[in-house]
Amino acid sequence: MRRQLASVLVVAVVLVGAVPAGAAAADTASTGANDTAMASVTFANQTSGGTTLTVDSVTLPDGGFVAIHDASVTDGDVLGSVVGTSAYLDAGTHENVTVRLDEPLGDLGAQTLVAMPHEDTNGDRAYAFVASNGETDGPYTTDGSAVVDTASVDVSATVSMSAQPTDGASVVVDRVELAQGGFVTVHDASVTDGEVFDSIRGTSDYLRAGVHHDVRVSLDDPVTENATLVPMAHMDTNGNETYDFADSMGDADGPYTADGSAVVDTAAVTVGQPAMVSYDGGATGGNVVTVDSAYLPDGGFVTVHDASVTDGKTFESIRGTSDYLAPGLHRNVDVTLDDPVTNDTTLVPMAHMDTNDDETYDFADSMGDADGPYTSDGSAVVDTGDVTVSASVAYAPTASDGHTVTVPRVDLSEGGYVTIHGPSLGAGDALGSVLGTSDYLAPGVHRDVTVALDSPVRSTRALTAMAHRETTGDETYDFVSSDGADDGPYVANGGAIVATAQTDVNAYVAASDQSGDGATVTVDSVTLADGGFVTIHDASVTDGKTFDSIRGTSDYLAPGTHENVEISLDAPYEGDGTLVPMAHRDTNGNEMYDFVSSDGAMDGPYAANGAPVLTTAAYTVEGASTTSSTSMTSSSSSSTTSSSTSSGSSPGFGVALALVALAGAALLARRRD
Repeated sequence: MRRQLASVLVVAVVLVGAVPAGAAAADTASTGANDTAMASVTFANQTSGGTTLTVDSVTLPDGGFVAIHDASVTDGDVLGSVVGTSAYLDAGTHENVTVRLDEPLGDLGAQTLVAMPHEDTNGDRAYAFVASNGETDGPYTTDGSAVVDTASVDVSATVSMSAQPTDGASVVVDRVELAQGGFVTVHDASVTDGEVFDSIRGTSDYLRAGVHHDVRVSLDDPVTENATLVPMAHMDTNGNETYDFADSMGDADGPYTADGSAVVDTAAVTVGQPAMVSYDGGATGGNVVTVDSAYLPDGGFVTVHDASVTDGKTFESIRGTSDYLAPGLHRNVDVTLDDPVTNDTTLVPMAHMDTNDDETYDFADSMGDADGPYTSDGSAVVDTGDVTVSASVAYAPTASDGHTVTVPRVDLSEGGYVTIHGPSLGAGDALGSVLGTSDYLAPGVHRDVTVALDSPVRSTRALTAMAHRETTGDETYDFVSSDGADDGPYVANGGAIVATAQTDVNAYVAASDQSGDGATVTVDSVTLADGGFVTIHDASVTDGKTFDSIRGTSDYLAPGTHENVEISLDAPYEGDGTLVPMAHRDTNGNEMYDFVSSDGAMDGPYAANGAPVLTTAAYTVEGASTTSSTSMTSSSSSSTTSSSTSSGSSPGFGVALALVALAGAALLARRRD
């Protein structure tokens, strides 16, 4: 359904009169005056769970991105209409491009969305159209108009389940995407005969809005023979996070629908299949290996042996064992090695039973009397995989405040660092792409590693976590300063050890230490993907005083970046204290700050991984002889030093912990919205 949008869009995309208040006007001569007629995009009608969309085809003559705008782009909301952007795409044609949205679409039903190819005008491979107020990465154009296609997207749910073995008591649904949260219910095939309730075999726990992988569903009505099962996405219509569909005879928690039918998939399940384990090997830091899948009919463990098990060294070959695994199919089973691997070798994952039902692995301690291996045709159930001892990194789609990134797991064979690289790494810019690096990490496994970004990120983009060595022994990251000569990346099979994932940055706030009369403060920079406000809290917010800590709020800020935002305080500082500037949404679209008057139901803070997006800075009242009662106490002020606040870094650990209640208010506001 390709077509040109109305003339209002034509005006909007060249950014005439569309610059947000407080932002510098774009130079329209540099936003795509030359037509790029070869660019094209095809965007078909589709059903979505609200988190991802598929663009059928996009052609980018010079590389770039495909952005998804909502219908407000036709009203001139050029920046605020952006709801998601692809990773950087090389020049050429790309089919079936998945775009992960910055925020779930939320509202159920048909929505008109616009797919728009954008250039990479500054060559950094990072989409900066919104954060730059439209000055960079503008749309491809033809005949003076943006190249676009529109689609009607039915915002609902999607579900997929592959054929699999089952113990009869549980199954695993591969992927569920829900626009508003809910459940996945497994029906048997009698649902196709109208047995709506009698066909129900089991239901998942409550699932929040978003994408969920490998969802285990326990079957209240077990499967006793090979069958076809029908996983179905269900809503949580009464908001109690409890599945009430059957008990209410369908009045509550009905299925998500698309085109008038329930959102379902079908999958064949096999009962009575022997145990199995699958492992492809790969790179490891030597301390953790991930077994691709294991099927344990009666539950048990996956034990990783080294190759000496083939020489009869049954016990000496044991390197590590998984936690207890319930009966059924398990994917991506992490096994921590008690005896780390130090050289490239072959590993042998083996499926073990829990013969004494204590959910504790007793095979070695009992000298084989308990928890022996599953067998098939008289042999232990195993798989083998060749491993390269180097490093491994786990990094999945996440959210960030633009100042820090958290890497879930790093396994380093010889110690080193995990470095965050920006998208320009894909163009070979190994040094210039470095955004930040962890502190030195000793050899071993490290979880939830926080990396402070020396170069803050203001917008959503694909970031790469890379494992780096410590080659000089000084425990200082010298890769950039040495022009790549020192502390280079861990490698395996000719490539660096990396993991890349979209990192959502929907708001960014930076403020410096400052002084003044106590009545006015300045926030250095604020970037808001959807517009909103920046609110000044004092340090009493760390004591849970969510509303009483508010000193003042900016005027409404349009989507984009705003520099040197001056805020007049309703409650001036009388003595030195701590500023906590926080990014707030405009959830009801009235451009008025209603967070306090609504008791947190509206205009809650932007959040990243459950915490508000904010920064901290020291404030000195000129001429004041006393310290404000709201300044940070000595126990928490140590986490807010001059060096950290002047660079706009994230608040100290104590501040983040104390803001849990406020994060809850943000999430509550979004649910109510």
